[in-house]
Amino acid sequence: MRFNGVARFRFGLAVFTVVLFMFIGRAPGMILTGFADEMDNQPNQQGKNPQQMTVILERVYLNGDISEEVVQENIWSPESFWAKYDHWQLVEMDHESMVFRKQIDDISPLLKANGYFGITEDGVLTIFNGKPGQSRIIQSFFQIDVKKLESKTQEELIQGIPVKTKDRYVEVLESFKQYSIKE
Repeated sequence: MRFNGVARFRFGLAVFTVVLFMFIGRAPGMILTGFADEMDNQPNQQGKNPQQMTVILERVYLNGDISEEVVQENIWSPESFWAKYDHWQLVEMDHESMVFRKQIDDISPLLKANGYFGITEDGVLTIFNGKPGQSRIIQSFFQIDVKKLESKTQEELIQGIPVKTKDRYVEVLESFKQYSIKE
């Protein structure tokens, strides 16, 4: 049987991963199973103590913002814990904490509340935290050939275009892409 280079690489990576998890004993189920064993050895009034775990939930939004929520979990059973976070990607863990990440198909709450498209002095399409010119920059995109814009559109960018929804975010980016300066 012949393997091409990609198949060999994938097979080798899979074997390496299994051996690595066996060697360090850090596969998610193994860690929580170990915690469950510890819980069995520490009885309380109900017969078990839950494992305390700090869970950090990172939400990554379309516009690149990342929000972080810290939750203290009492883990009574590994199965119910993993079921609770089955739509999250585990990115880091140790015996006291776990970090989960999720891609959110929307713009961040900050943009919805206070984001405005505008233009910097050097002509870069930018999102500001508040009205352009008096606020800090949240995100920059590409330089626009301002001479090609209608005066009304230039004025809208100077005043600021609110970003209230994901659709508006995508619409504004797409409409100004045609005016970008190719480098």
